[in-house]
Amino acid sequence: MNVDKEIRGVGSVIALLWVVHAIDWVVPIDFNAYGLVPRTASGLIGIVTMPFLHGNWGHLMSNTVPLVILLFILCGLRNDVWDVVGSIVIVGGVLLWCFGRDAIHVGASGLVYGLMGFLIASGFAEKKFIPIVVSLVVGFFYGSSLLFGVLPTAGESVSWDGHLCGAIAGVLTAYVLAKVPEAPEAIT
Repeated sequence: MNVDKEIRGVGSVIALLWVVHAIDWVVPIDFNAYGLVPRTASGLIGIVTMPFLHGNWGHLMSNTVPLVILLFILCGLRNDVWDVVGSIVIVGGVLLWCFGRDAIHVGASGLVYGLMGFLIASGFAEKKFIPIVVSLVVGFFYGSSLLFGVLPTAGESVSWDGHLCGAIAGVLTAYVLAKVPEAPEAIT
């Protein structure tokens, strides 16, 4: 596992989130129009753009901190970090597009909740000691956020359905990847 490469990848993703929001803040085009709108052809683009779009600086910051923490944990556990992230984004986005409320959904919180769900479920799916410990620690620190963030009581302006779809995508990804043996790292 090339941890330095993974850490640079996390830094690059976080930087991209901030650069996109800074451009959105300066340019007189509302980038959030490219968010996910369930059951519309134009909203399909939002499956991949939604994690990079944020309503305001506070929204971006509230996603950045847990995203950095959870991605670093994932980097320490797995060689296939970006496969996990891609799976959560695509599966969670498709679920939200199919079943979400009629609104423009933006933000990386679906990915955050997906990472929480993945990290909690993967330890038990893989039945390995270290991932189980990580599952318990993530569950302890993020369990209440996970539980209350996926309920409709989270607030009308909160994409609780995006959180729920992300969490489901994370759990599904954990169980699918637990069944597929991880490829050995290439020797260079």
